[in-house]
Amino acid sequence: MNTQSKIYFGPSQQMYELADNLVDLVVTSPPYPMIEMWDEILGKQNPEITAALQNANPKLAFELMHQELDKVWRECWRVMKEGAFMCINIGDATRTMNGEFALYNNNTRIISACEKIGFTNLPNILWRKTTNAPNKFMGSGMLPCGAYVTLEHEWILIFRKGAKRAYKTATEKKERRESSFFWEERNIWFSDIWELKGVKQKIDKSPTRDRNASFPLELPFRLINMFSQRGDVVLDPFVGLGTTTIAALLCERNSIGYEIDLMLKEIIEKNIESIDIDCANQSISDRYLRHIEFINERLSAKKEVKHFNERIGCKVMTGQESDLVFHFIRELSKDSSMPQHLSFEAEYYDDLPLTEIPFREENALFAYR
Repeated sequence: MNTQSKIYFGPSQQMYELADNLVDLVVTSPPYPMIEMWDEILGKQNPEITAALQNANPKLAFELMHQELDKVWRECWRVMKEGAFMCINIGDATRTMNGEFALYNNNTRIISACEKIGFTNLPNILWRKTTNAPNKFMGSGMLPCGAYVTLEHEWILIFRKGAKRAYKTATEKKERRESSFFWEERNIWFSDIWELKGVKQKIDKSPTRDRNASFPLELPFRLINMFSQRGDVVLDPFVGLGTTTIAALLCERNSIGYEIDLMLKEIIEKNIESIDIDCANQSISDRYLRHIEFINERLSAKKEVKHFNERIGCKVMTGQESDLVFHFIRELSKDSSMPQHLSFEAEYYDDLPLTEIPFREENALFAYR
């Protein structure tokens, strides 16, 4: 099986290249309104945003920024299939204007906009981010009534378009079962609080990275496995450094992305072309080896494990996991048919045994948990 990754450079408010009802999953992290590093790029979309900031009118600037994001969510609705999911990583913002310190709730504004479009908001995830800051507050030090708690979390907002995805044919049901996840993964991934730390990313730094909200690779890796299946199309309308694209490659999904900042084209291309296939395959193998470790611990504790997966040769907790299969990357090549944009094709092994990939955690793309 082969997958394709395409990245278009231009605004994502109008995804002219994409047909209606094409996308199975959206995973993205947009510019965060009212975070200063995003003022310029959002202001370029609508000069009234810059004027509102210059005139110290934060509420108007906040609303105008979100109106630009609203256009993207409407396009996502158009290109998504019935039953498809959209996952948006967003942080709230704090900012002082006119001498007043205030919170700007990006998450609630996006939820409101997406529900008006027609999306169903499902239980969201709170991503608790580790911080090395010694102070857990801002403001007046040890004196009351003038200090403010710090924001140490971001949101992963989860939406669905329409009713649940339907699986009508035998082929659709087979692909779904082969894309299942392990029981113990389910217990971690489907918690409403994520604590991602110690993540390793082999992504080169960009000259514009200070103005880039790239999330850790494990975040889209989890979401793609949770809400899509092998061969699906994953869309990221705010590509950034290409993290969602790389995660889709690891998960054997097709991907499409949009990035408005042409300065990032070279670094995105370099990031994808420089993927070490052995390291990528070790990251895939890590899922299997972590599962073996879990099963061995469970058996040592004399707890029951009832089922067996013949495809990958190990015990599993439920019958739904018995058809789960992994495919390692054989080759990753650049497609030159889109010179103004980026296009890559990945080819996967059909039957390379898991034991053929020796696991060395220090060489994996990220420390998967």
